[in-house]
Amino acid sequence: MTGRQVVVTGATGFVGSAVLRHLAERYPQVVPRLVSRTPAPAAGAGAAHRVGADLADPASLRGVCEGADVLLSLASYVGPDAGRCEAVNSAGTEALMAEARRAGVRRIVHLSTCAVYGPGPHRGAEAGELTPAPVSPASVSRLAGEASVLAAGGLVLRAGLVLGRGDRWVVPALADAFRRVPAQWDGGAGLASFVDVDDLARLLAAFALGNGAAAGATGVLHAHHPEPVRNRDLMHALAGHGVLPERPAADWPWSRCLEALAATPGWVSERQFTLLARDHWYRADAAWRLAGIDPGPGPLDRLGRAAPWYRERGAVTPG
Repeated sequence: MTGRQVVVTGATGFVGSAVLRHLAERYPQVVPRLVSRTPAPAAGAGAAHRVGADLADPASLRGVCEGADVLLSLASYVGPDAGRCEAVNSAGTEALMAEARRAGVRRIVHLSTCAVYGPGPHRGAEAGELTPAPVSPASVSRLAGEASVLAAGGLVLRAGLVLGRGDRWVVPALADAFRRVPAQWDGGAGLASFVDVDDLARLLAAFALGNGAAAGATGVLHAHHPEPVRNRDLMHALAGHGVLPERPAADWPWSRCLEALAATPGWVSERQFTLLARDHWYRADAAWRLAGIDPGPGPLDRLGRAAPWYRERGAVTPG
């Protein structure tokens, strides 16, 4: 793989930064081409070459894939601005795929989200068994972007909730929800699919650069740890690392949880709270098997590495 050119969009983001670290550590022969609106991080970039471009500006993408073997499409916008969601996730991805095809890129791996399935509950579906029913502008536009990837012959990896250094949504959302609903949530029984960001980076790199079944994979796969995480186990683990306070003995039924959430101001919506606290898990064994790598011990075992990140950024709720 000497000198192999790999285009990485979203290179300065949460997942993109982890992918760059992994490429630098495990694939020193690869030369990443970082496509980003902002300067790429110095750490972990290795011999990477930065190209300034923006998915919201299709004209800026011209030439970004020229001479490349692989495209790792990791850029997305997940905010509430519906216009920007459409510009980046849908139209921007379509333009990027057109550029990849024009340049003759042979391998395309695109990161999406299980949020495209909608409200749930979902319990153990394989990829292809559920009909997507997205409700947020971000999820609607990301599903539209998937269609462009599939039309280009690429692989779509739908990830569950991503934890680790750089996470600015999942654990902060749990902290906000716990502040407003200071109890165990309906027994803490909800199961959800999670993945540590470094494990996700390993999986993405394996599909982008691997041989055999990994190299031939197309369509849609789930990309998170195969074992779902129970909500009470995650909350207790976060408390054990000092990221959240110890859980009280109280256990509130779901109706009371929703009442408390609505009665106390905060930024997590009922829809987001439901995603975090109730069943939203999807089978992902196929992805790891095709990639030919071990998924590792699971996201709870990885939390210790990310705990300082969460604590430093104020995820601890004062007791």
